[in-house]
Amino acid sequence: MLNINNWLQSNTCHHSQFRDLLRLVKEKERQGITISLCIPTLNEEATIGKEVVLFKSELQDRYPLLDEIAVVDSGSTDRTREVAASFGADVYLASNILADMGFKRGKGENLWKAIYQLTGDIIVYVDADIKNIHPRFVYGLVAPLIYRSEVKYVKAFYDRPLTLSNKIRPSGGGRVTEILVRPLFSLFFPELTAIIQPLSGEYAVRREVLEKLPFPVGYGVETSHLIDVYSSFGLEAFAQTDMDQRVHRHQTTRDLGKMSFGILRTFLKRLKMKGMSSDLPDFTANLRQFQAHDEQYEQVIHEIFEEERPPMIELEAYRKRFDKKI
Repeated sequence: MLNINNWLQSNTCHHSQFRDLLRLVKEKERQGITISLCIPTLNEEATIGKEVVLFKSELQDRYPLLDEIAVVDSGSTDRTREVAASFGADVYLASNILADMGFKRGKGENLWKAIYQLTGDIIVYVDADIKNIHPRFVYGLVAPLIYRSEVKYVKAFYDRPLTLSNKIRPSGGGRVTEILVRPLFSLFFPELTAIIQPLSGEYAVRREVLEKLPFPVGYGVETSHLIDVYSSFGLEAFAQTDMDQRVHRHQTTRDLGKMSFGILRTFLKRLKMKGMSSDLPDFTANLRQFQAHDEQYEQVIHEIFEEERPPMIELEAYRKRFDKKI
């Protein structure tokens, strides 16, 4: 097993290491690399405009690091798409991309379809709800890929103060990681515990890697990526960048339960696929929670399916669009 302490020293970065954007752009251009930013959205009109404005002004107009900025939307009922387009983003409805494949609601669906729609050699994903958005959330992720050819997948990590009633708690966040994902990784994939925030929504990946990954359409997409990339390339393929702090909205414990359920289903499926546990049964898609009405208790059943899209490289339409072969 790789020495995790050595990996942390060599493959953990701080965004400030890459603040020389002119140097970064020159190296990108020297290598002939193209970079696409994907922002997956669903009803994010309050924050999407600020993100698009900042990334376009700083990382396209001032420093041409990004070749395209795209919003891939799940079908927002607010003005997310209109706001994003008005500030200069390319805006796509996920349901219109590879329309013959149908549409499945979930963030992973947007991320998967972005591989087909966007053209960059590197795709960087950034969540749409970051209140303290800053160019570091992009350049801090793509820089290790530009400067180090052996790195294939870069994750962000950060302190995550929680916004509650317009106040910011000094610490918190990462609850599903610490309660569920890190214990599972400790048991089955101990090297992956070196990834400080495996569920962070900000990461950059080489197309040649993304196109070969199956994509859960729901909560399990980040966990599945780490397991699949690790299984193919080892921990050496990863790097991670400290972004200092990320301010975002708080999720309820009930919603975190749904997320945990989806992640656990995906994780157990990976164990079966990799022959690490052959006698696991087929699992229900029903998560059972409870709510109280006065002195009456009601069971609420949520159906949470972790369907998966196939690796993009398996689609003929994708291979034709990018002149690829299996």
